[in-house]
Amino acid sequence: MMTRIVLLVLDGFGIGALPDADVYGDAGCNTLQRLAAISKGLALPNFEQLGLGHLGQFQGIRPMVQPEGCYGTLGFSTKGKNSLSGHWEIAGYVIEEGERLCETFTTELANALEAALGQKTLGNCRAVTQEPIAEFGGQHQKSGMPIAWIDTAGTIFLAAHEQVVPPEELHRLAREARKLLKGMVPIVRVVACPFVGQSGKFSATERRRDFAVEPPGLTLLDHLSRASQLVIGVGKVGDLFSGRGVTRSVPLFQAEAVMDEVVGMFSKVPRGLIYASLPVINPDLQTTVSTLQQIDRRLRDLQESLKVGDVLIITGDHGFDCARPDPGHSREYVPCLVSGPRLARGVNLGTRSTAADLGQTIGEALGATRLPWGDSFLDALQSR
Repeated sequence: MMTRIVLLVLDGFGIGALPDADVYGDAGCNTLQRLAAISKGLALPNFEQLGLGHLGQFQGIRPMVQPEGCYGTLGFSTKGKNSLSGHWEIAGYVIEEGERLCETFTTELANALEAALGQKTLGNCRAVTQEPIAEFGGQHQKSGMPIAWIDTAGTIFLAAHEQVVPPEELHRLAREARKLLKGMVPIVRVVACPFVGQSGKFSATERRRDFAVEPPGLTLLDHLSRASQLVIGVGKVGDLFSGRGVTRSVPLFQAEAVMDEVVGMFSKVPRGLIYASLPVINPDLQTTVSTLQQIDRRLRDLQESLKVGDVLIITGDHGFDCARPDPGHSREYVPCLVSGPRLARGVNLGTRSTAADLGQTIGEALGATRLPWGDSFLDALQSR
């Protein structure tokens, strides 16, 4: 009997191009493989013990003879490569044709955004991460106009210095923009990015908020809530689902803080789903490697906290091939590593065509009704 599941979704944790990656300009992408090669080998012993080395050739990561967990690979049916579409599919909701995502910062989008905000914006460009803050931050301080851009996967960002636009006001603007842009783009996410500092030393703060439309259909979180299970969202999880189906949301945006929160929840959350998003992969290779190693060290703390009935699942929401000349979100498979007391060990879960299989598995394990998409692999996890 499974009573509590800890789901860690590592942002950008890709392990190889999906069959349609070339359509997105991502043919041959493999986030973890390239990161390991450039680093001349990654030291991730706890990921290794869980079976990560069986999912590809990653320098420094060995395929263990007797892994402590079950391992497999998840693909994505949704046509996209961002956190919104990735998390929704993990939670059992597949965005179908016609529910299009935003893709480029067009003149039409810029005009609609400025109309929604009631003022002009700076930037209005496409960027990988938060480069527009460095480029337009000084001009923003003088003019008071927010900075706007779209990333390589269709998420719209709205940034402002906290001394120019208070975070609460920026949140209100982003929320309003999301409401009004929905008529133009059905599936949209607007991220409010408050920042501090001076020109040349700007830095984003922990007061970021993601404002996304609600999933058009029911997700795993809805089904678990209806089954009277607790659902705790850590990181940006609550925002990605507009709070729907989430018992409590803890917005954190540093990997170490997220891991601290998750470990601390073992004494507070006796059942249900602890669902956390961890920011990991970004264009700064040294920071990415350091963050991965930091998470790997903390995995031992998590595993030692697991009790009979607990399950730990680690996966990703998309790729982020930071080693290519033009880094950014990439259309990739992600790992699925599952472990827990009295669960099977060393079972190859195979390559799943949709991440919705994971949502279906979690739902079945916690007694929720069946989701519309995905096939459960719960039987494969049962100890033999």
